[in-house]
Amino acid sequence: MRRLQQRSDAQGLRRLAGHFVVMIATGVLYGQSLHGPLWLALLAATAYGFTFVTMFAAMHECVHRTAFRSVWLNELVGWVAGLLSFYNATFYRYYHTWHHRFTNQPGQDPELDDGKPRDVPGYLIEMSGVTWWIGKLRTHFRIALGHTDYPFLNAKTAREVARSVRLQLATYGTAVALSWWLGQPYFLLFWVIPMVLAQPLLRAILLAEHTGCAELDAPLANTRTTYTTLPVRFLMWEMPYHAEHHRYPAIPFFALAEAHRSMGPLLVHVEREGYLGMHRKFLHALKRAA
Repeated sequence: MRRLQQRSDAQGLRRLAGHFVVMIATGVLYGQSLHGPLWLALLAATAYGFTFVTMFAAMHECVHRTAFRSVWLNELVGWVAGLLSFYNATFYRYYHTWHHRFTNQPGQDPELDDGKPRDVPGYLIEMSGVTWWIGKLRTHFRIALGHTDYPFLNAKTAREVARSVRLQLATYGTAVALSWWLGQPYFLLFWVIPMVLAQPLLRAILLAEHTGCAELDAPLANTRTTYTTLPVRFLMWEMPYHAEHHRYPAIPFFALAEAHRSMGPLLVHVEREGYLGMHRKFLHALKRAA
């Protein structure tokens, strides 16, 4: 465990650089596709947007301070990754601490406050990302206005979170103003639209982490590990090894695959058919319950 928990700036910087390389490459392809057929532009925009929504995973690792060995790198990269994925790293750190403390326990885990789909129409709405966008906009502006009455925040951390969210919203405002000044809808074309198109992919990944797992304090049973492709594991910073992460949150992303080789037989929920397999089974369960 001591060896697996060793953190590395080099590993983190390599993964971050790779993520940005994919972002730039898909961004160039998307820019070129704008002069072609609509279907190609939408496909390219989704691929490009996926590199933005998966910055959530980079932020998540930084919040745990496992992305890098250096604290300042975790703080800086985490905040920027949250900015790019429309999360706020400062708020998420305290929110996520409670999620780990009370994983999948009703009435205690803040992730459960958003609710899980209970029927097929609810599932489709959740997968569309609509509820996520509404929730994020409401939360960001609520905090920016000083409404920080969350059980995982105290007077000191509430002020810290409010400052961070206000700076984040000001950054978006600056980007919008710059686009307007340049006379081109760059913010809309190269962030909002790709994010909207790709958000359902992140919703599908995150729904698999705890849905249908035990609602009790049992890390080996309340979280799911999902087998997936190398590109998804890469851009999600190995988060598909989620049960391993919840059992030992101090293990950095690059050591989770090795942890899985030892822990795999102990896990209650390992989806070997990937995210499509998990969602197919979940939809079947929703239809049966209808």
